[in-house]
Amino acid sequence: MQRASELESYSGFIGDNVMSTAEKIKSEDKFVNADGLKLRYIEEGSGPSVLFLHGASLGSSADVFLRNLGPFAKAGFRAVAFDLPGFGLSDIPEKQSVPQQRNSIPKFIDAAGLGKTALIAHSRSGGFAVQLALEDPSRYSHVIILGTGSLLPLQTEAQVGRYEAVQARVDKEMAQKEPTLEDARKLLQADTFNHALISDEDVAIRHSRMIGRNFIAHQERQNHDAPAGAAKPSKPLWERLADLKLPLLMIFGREDRAHAGERAELLKKQQPQINLHIVNGCKHMVHWDAFDDLMRLGVPFLKS
Repeated sequence: MQRASELESYSGFIGDNVMSTAEKIKSEDKFVNADGLKLRYIEEGSGPSVLFLHGASLGSSADVFLRNLGPFAKAGFRAVAFDLPGFGLSDIPEKQSVPQQRNSIPKFIDAAGLGKTALIAHSRSGGFAVQLALEDPSRYSHVIILGTGSLLPLQTEAQVGRYEAVQARVDKEMAQKEPTLEDARKLLQADTFNHALISDEDVAIRHSRMIGRNFIAHQERQNHDAPAGAAKPSKPLWERLADLKLPLLMIFGREDRAHAGERAELLKKQQPQINLHIVNGCKHMVHWDAFDDLMRLGVPFLKS
């Protein structure tokens, strides 16, 4: 059990989520070369390394963690976020693929000199984090999962089929026409429960990561990524969570898409040993909607 003084030390970060985006943007763009690609990253603080990993939707980038890096740095960590290849300001590989994106993570860690690293992974990158930790647990200290639906058990095949069809349709629609500023706002609103958290600066940054070469890269990914009906592994990744050899914390939004709240409850019943929390008033942008919960739960978890 944590001492009261320890809990009070984390409370100083609660409320940082209301800061303006202009106040958040203090991190300098940095670049490293990894496997022939120039990868952009931002970081704050010093101490044990914590690497934030963004999702795969159009416009995703390290910038979605601008509000999180500073508070984690204040808590005593070297807080780092990088643009996966094909996203943000990182280079776009000649041939993009999901395995290439996943494998870029340990290569970036080596190039940036992070050493043994904790992973805080959002959305699709949560699957990457679990796969990497299963493959080589010696490289990582902790894993925190934020809203990764692929790590939750299925309720019914029909429900999953409907979700996959909707997701495929959305991705294709996003690839048909370069998004407008209003499209960027609608995307953020769809993924965020508390719309007051979305500033004009957030929208502008997101839009800048959705257009030009990033939009072209997104179109290419729609052609190269495996279709929804592609062969799946014999054992779903969520069934392998118990095999992890390092600490795991999972946080999901009660109002996230694809019945994530209900499926997270199901996972808690099936694997009660997992440190899993479901946050009310929270959709897919867990690190925004559940900022306070991430600090309250994540900081002591990473220091354990």
